[in-house]
Amino acid sequence: MATKSKSPKNKSSNWIRLGLFWAIVVIGVLTIIAVVSPQTALKDVPLSEVIKRANNGQIARIDIQGNSIKVTPKGSNEPTETSFKDGGSSIYEQGLKQDSGATVNVMPPAQTGEILWNIAIIVIPVLIIVGFFLFMMRQAQGQNNQAMGFGKSKAKLYGLDKEKVVFDDIAGNESAKQDLEEVVDFLKHPKKYEELGAKIPKGVLLVGNPGTGKTMLARAVAGEANVPFFSISGSEFVEMFVGVGASRVRDLFAKAKKNSPAIIFIDEIDAVGRKRGSGMGGGHDEREQTLNQILVEMDGFETGTNVIVLAATNRADVLDPALLRPGRFDRRTNILLPERRDREAILKVHFKKKPTDSTVNLDKLAAKTAGSSGADLANIANEAAIIAARANRKKITNDDLTEAFEKVAIGPERKAKVMSDKEKELTAYHEAGHAIVGHILPDSDPVHKVTIIPRGGTGGVTWFLPPEDKSYTNVYEFKDILARAMGGRVAEKILYGADGITTGAGSDLRKATEIARDMIIEQGMGTKLRDQVFHDDNGGMVFDKMTHERPYSDDTAKEIDKEVEQLIKEASRRAEVVIMQNRKSLDKLAAALLEEETINEERVNELLKESKLPKEAQLYAAA
Repeated sequence: MATKSKSPKNKSSNWIRLGLFWAIVVIGVLTIIAVVSPQTALKDVPLSEVIKRANNGQIARIDIQGNSIKVTPKGSNEPTETSFKDGGSSIYEQGLKQDSGATVNVMPPAQTGEILWNIAIIVIPVLIIVGFFLFMMRQAQGQNNQAMGFGKSKAKLYGLDKEKVVFDDIAGNESAKQDLEEVVDFLKHPKKYEELGAKIPKGVLLVGNPGTGKTMLARAVAGEANVPFFSISGSEFVEMFVGVGASRVRDLFAKAKKNSPAIIFIDEIDAVGRKRGSGMGGGHDEREQTLNQILVEMDGFETGTNVIVLAATNRADVLDPALLRPGRFDRRTNILLPERRDREAILKVHFKKKPTDSTVNLDKLAAKTAGSSGADLANIANEAAIIAARANRKKITNDDLTEAFEKVAIGPERKAKVMSDKEKELTAYHEAGHAIVGHILPDSDPVHKVTIIPRGGTGGVTWFLPPEDKSYTNVYEFKDILARAMGGRVAEKILYGADGITTGAGSDLRKATEIARDMIIEQGMGTKLRDQVFHDDNGGMVFDKMTHERPYSDDTAKEIDKEVEQLIKEASRRAEVVIMQNRKSLDKLAAALLEEETINEERVNELLKESKLPKEAQLYAAA
């Protein structure tokens, strides 16, 4: 892409500004020269002493210019002293003898300094005034240009950088990269597809959770294809004035067409691409006008433009159907959370330039970070480096890695929080209740760590990690999750009685209720409402509907509440049976927590090796 040359108007204004600058510099220097005389380098002596020495034959020459006197003593070729005489009288009238032997040279007064000073007094104020007016005109012109460019696109141009991002720089997401490699081939070899009658896709929608690398993959497409890459966020189209967003869309596509083949990347397209008809302004809504213009530009009357639109969002469910149809976004690439193999590859990329010792095990960390995005893994790597630097270590250790992982996953330790002995005991039994229920129930994930040290916003943490990545969760696993979530509240009730329960289980109860409602409403795992889904999308705009309508009746809502209540009661009952039959193990684990504060998986298994699973009839009795 050729760079645009500056207009003659801009060049002439630059020359004017440069000329004014150097004129001020030259006048300033000349003024300083005129005011600061070089006589300051000579020794200043009184006139009486000069006359006395001249009458004694010690002076060879006296140069008089106006009232200034330069004295050259005998034995010297240059003046070494300076003096001043009174105006209106000659040096002979001051006492110099005619036969002193000193040569007296009288020269006319210098007018250069006075002339320059007079010029400076006139010219400098004029230059200051002219410069002030030029500055004001420039500011006014800049505001005018800004007003005229209000409807111009704010997209940033990439793709021609020296350091480009390519697919090899991105670990994981192999299926997504394979889909996008076809887009690269379209841009590199369009004729190969045109000869077979294939049309180049107009758009590719990148859908994935936050932090999965959608923006990085889009930049990699531009780097691989070696074409201009215009990047803009969806929110940058919309302004308070109607029509500005549509104008910016037109300008953006016009720029891309001039530089075709090119890529337009719209990040967070759901900011302007939501379903139409949800705003109070109807068809005059600014966001809807912007969306309409995007639809026209992507697939309107104009055809044959070699411009591909990449867009990223994590809310594809709220996008307008007209935006998703073939001919606009022809392809949809799902960017999933990385699997274990991909997580290890991503970690290796982030630790490539970080010094690590032999204890660092990235494979083990990849196994523990199920459900983490690429951004989460990058954060863990950065936190590990910060922790090592804070400890003045030259290399990152596995302990640094573990601490960083736990800090990112469950929050930093709050060791400064002071807890009373009673609060510590309550926390120990609460966390031991979670741990023992999760350890004993067969379909629960293993206990990874238990601590009574406050972390994040919690008083303590019992952490369960799956041994491997799972794509599905069955009813038994959900019920075990609910039971271990209720384990903390049940342990409090067993220890202190029904009236001795505390607010420590608040987050556990909220989480359990959310899981139970999800099982009934979203997964169809109810008893009476089995295989029925009552999806209620609350993610729309405020004015989607003036009165919110549920997709089910009031009788069904009551039945859902009953199902949720039954699941919570069942989970509480199962947790109580497990804890009551393993009370000794509960006391042992709580005592170890009070002494050690943090217990890892191996220590938990050792302390709970004598715990037993109750019979199924006992677990589900009176549930």
